[in-house]
Order: sequence, then structure tokens, then C-alpha cells
Amino acid sequence: MILAIMGSPRRGGNSDLLLDEFLKGVRDGGGEFEKISVRDLNISPCQGCRACKETGECVISDDMQSIYGKLLTADKIVISAPNYFYGLPAQCKALIDRCQALWARKRILRGESDSSPKEAFALLVGATGGKELFTGPLMTIRYFLESLAARLTGSLLYRKIEKLGDIKNHPTALKEAYRSGVKFGNSHLTQNL
Repeated sequence: MILAIMGSPRRGGNSDLLLDEFLKGVRDGGGEFEKISVRDLNISPCQGCRACKETGECVISDDMQSIYGKLLTADKIVISAPNYFYGLPAQCKALIDRCQALWARKRILRGESDSSPKEAFALLVGATGGKELFTGPLMTIRYFLESLAARLTGSLLYRKIEKLGDIKNHPTALKEAYRSGVKFGNSHLTQNL
């Protein structure tokens, strides 16, 4: 099962459209998925209390408690998000920050290594054409994935996508998302991403 994380606060925005096309490809490639949208979840920010370093559990009781299991049991992960000030939106970052508990569980309490990490894919859009536009979000995603014993095996990055629906006007974006989804959904093809 692929866990698809929609990281945008805007419903029906460019990240949503891109992820939906990717997931059509996953389905057509024979894969199964569950899509979660951070905008629909009640996820409080990490409080930095460090309790998870002792127990591997987060003490905050909110929707994140149901997300932990999904993150851990997913075979693969795809995350789609816009770029806000060269980073991820606050709602998406809150989910990622709360995975400190999983990192603590894995690295501090158990000392586990990533012998065979699961695959992950990123779909990112940004309004500007800046050279370093995706450096921050990709670094954040890579370290987030490390807490899940996952690694980024592919990404699609689109610049100068700002207005609602702009991604539909891109000459190749939706086709590329669909084709990438087909490959990602088909376990025999994912080695070549």
C-alpha cells in the first residue's frame, strides 16, 4: 500500500492536481494507495518536550496518533506540496516535525539502521524560478523519510506554478506525474526511477 500525503493547505490546488494524476497512474499501474490531506487533520506542532526520546511515543493527543501507524506500515510513500518561502507549508511541516517520535524510537531507543529502506517520491511546485527553490523542501523530506526507514527514489519539481490550476497549463507536468505514478505503483518498475 502506498501512502499519499497531500501537504497543501489549498484544496484543489496545483499540488492536489499533480498528486491526483500521479495516483491515477498508481492505480493503472496496479498499485493501491491511501491519500491523506494534512489540511483536513488536526495536527498540533511539536512542543519540543523531548518525552519521545524516553518512550518513542508522542505525548500530544490529536490526529497524528492515527497517522503514525499508516506511515510505518506503508510500503511506499508519496508526498505532494507547494513551496512556501523555500520550504514546506506549516501544516505539512507539523506532520513531519511530529515524526520526531518515530526518529527517537528508531535511532535512540532501538538503534535501528536502514538496511532496505522503502521507496518514496516527491511532487513539488513553486511560484518562482529560483535556482535553489526546492533545496530546502527536498532536504526536509529526505530527513523525514529517514525516520520512516524510507528514501527518496524519485521526484518531479515544477517552477513558476502559482495560480490555481496553473499546473494544467504546463506542457508535460500531468503526463509526467501519471507516468511516474504508473512506475511507482508497479513494484517491478520502481528500481528504474
